[in-house]
Amino acid sequence: MPESTLGVGIVGVSPVRGWAATAHIPALRALPNFEIRALSAHSAESALAVGEAFGVRAVFTDHAQLLTQPDIDLVAVTVKVPHHRELVSAALAAGKAVYCEWPLGRDIADARAMAALAGHGARTAVGLQARQAPAIQFLQELLSDGYVGEVLSTTMVGLSVPGNVVTQPNAYMLEKTNGANVLTIAAGHSLDTLNYVLGEFADLSAVTDLRRPLITIEETGEQVVKTAADQIAVIGTLTSGATASVHIREAVAGGTGFLWEINGTDGTLRITAGAAYPEIYPLTVRGARGRNETAQLAVPPALRQKWPALTSLEGSPAYNVGRAYAAFAADIANGTHTVPDFTDAVARHEVLAAIERSAASGERVKALHRAGAEL
Repeated sequence: MPESTLGVGIVGVSPVRGWAATAHIPALRALPNFEIRALSAHSAESALAVGEAFGVRAVFTDHAQLLTQPDIDLVAVTVKVPHHRELVSAALAAGKAVYCEWPLGRDIADARAMAALAGHGARTAVGLQARQAPAIQFLQELLSDGYVGEVLSTTMVGLSVPGNVVTQPNAYMLEKTNGANVLTIAAGHSLDTLNYVLGEFADLSAVTDLRRPLITIEETGEQVVKTAADQIAVIGTLTSGATASVHIREAVAGGTGFLWEINGTDGTLRITAGAAYPEIYPLTVRGARGRNETAQLAVPPALRQKWPALTSLEGSPAYNVGRAYAAFAADIANGTHTVPDFTDAVARHEVLAAIERSAASGERVKALHRAGAEL
């Protein structure tokens, strides 16, 4: 192992499912400057199984034991959202760098509390990994080079899944107060991508609605009442002056998976994917200048091959997570800030809070909170 290897402990691992097994572990294993040194699971049986499944000897049922391990430099928090604050707070108190999955917290209060604990000294990252997607970095280059001229407007429509049926492990996402739903996840990731590329909202108006209040649990057939909105519609003005409209909704038969257009004085860029998860689904970029029809624009190989160790993961859910980890390691080594941290996460939570305020009041609101303002 190289001397710069970072020892990682992952909190919240299942041997059979979950984002840690699907994305974090394959990503970390592919990168030579990371070593997975400890895992924690919810039970002794599960801990034994994950240790065997992933070849890690240090496995725990108590996250506090994982945090005391001296060879752990970075803690990855991949548990359900309601537990983020407790675990992140403990990891920061133990002096560890922290990578927390998105959303950072159940709400803006959670996010602000964690960002305050991190202060200015702790190295943190949040799982808004669409920023690291080669197609998004290509998009930034095209805009910087003036491909569309001045951006006049942008439109985004996307589909969240699954619709009227969920698996038992995801049933907690039906309850709004748990903070893991269409607004925070599908809309949150999509809005972060839009704001990262085009700038923040100055103000916005929003409508949220719950059109499918009864959801079936796949394994049992039980019907459960959902309290989280399944329709998120936003229109607003970006700080650049561009008009933005966004509609993210749960699964509908034959609906558009993900379509994002950026319209300018000289051209249009169109980004598409299978669903409103630009952090996971492969993105296709098309463009047109003047009155020409759009044509696919190939992402430059230099952007796709920035981290050669991840080439085998391209197209998988682990790919952009791996790129985020690789960039985070470079940030830690070089003192840079290219991966979104907890402060960036708070800014995104503020946009989500603004959407909720507007939807509740029926009024146009400022998108970013100001000191002394009411939430």
